Amino acid sequence: MSNISDTSALDGRPSRRSLVPRGLGPAVPALVLLFVFFVVPVVSLLLRSVLEPVPGLGNYAELLGSSTYLRVFLNTFLVSGLVTAISLLIGFPVAWTLAIMPAHWARIVFAILLLSMWTNLLARTYAWMVLLQRTGIINKTLMNLGVIDQPLTLVNNLVGVTIGMVYIMLPFIILPLYGVIRRIDPSILQAAALCGATRWQSLRRVLLPLAAPGMAAGALMVFVMSLGYFVTPALLGGTSNMMLAELIAQFVQSLVNWGMGSAAALVLLVATLALYAFQLKLFGTSQMGGR
Repeated sequence: MSNISDTSALDGRPSRRSLVPRGLGPAVPALVLLFVFFVVPVVSLLLRSVLEPVPGLGNYAELLGSSTYLRVFLNTFLVSGLVTAISLLIGFPVAWTLAIMPAHWARIVFAILLLSMWTNLLARTYAWMVLLQRTGIINKTLMNLGVIDQPLTLVNNLVGVTIGMVYIMLPFIILPLYGVIRRIDPSILQAAALCGATRWQSLRRVLLPLAAPGMAAGALMVFVMSLGYFVTPALLGGTSNMMLAELIAQFVQSLVNWGMGSAAALVLLVATLALYAFQLKLFGTSQMGGR
């Protein structure tokens, strides 16, 4: 066997060992799965978006030139941005508290977070529909306290969608933030206090910059997941506040218009990849990993 491989090398023909670059052998199954389940579907979507119902860019022109569809894009990015911002505002204090609290209390809070993640998404969304309706506990409590005179409309609008999605997305931003904050050396904050920094200055000039990679990773995850979310916006938002994932489902399932559905899906994919590339340019791969 060695003589055969040596002979093939001398003849200039590649041996079997040289067909796969060194170090890529273990990654071949993952690359095959990525090609089959990502590259092939994306190429298929691209072809259908420019070939159906007629060849050309008519689907993209109609999608980006219609005020109705542009409103769907606006709703999608508006809700995704609000969900990301609110999740950061709520998630950062929770992650910080988790990092400094005693271990047994931290385990209890972690169990609550994991339990909320493991609970069925449809059940959680229906629970929010019950809580947010006009006769729900939230409106009743506010009216009993005298805060409002009439029930608030919290369902079938973007307010309900934002509330429901923030609840669902919180664990996905708390966990990356907790991992980054946990690795911050407490002596750095102590040194800042010894140098005369107030708590606000320590937070703004020491803790936030050190936690920025975790905040960026969590924000990207939440924003991208929010862009493509379907169940919660469909149940809490209704047809008058449609988001992009609902529009794609309507194109494919109701209208059987694969060309428009493929075009909308590719626009969403391009926006997601552009956001990811922008974040990598700002933080780099090493900082995104929290190092």
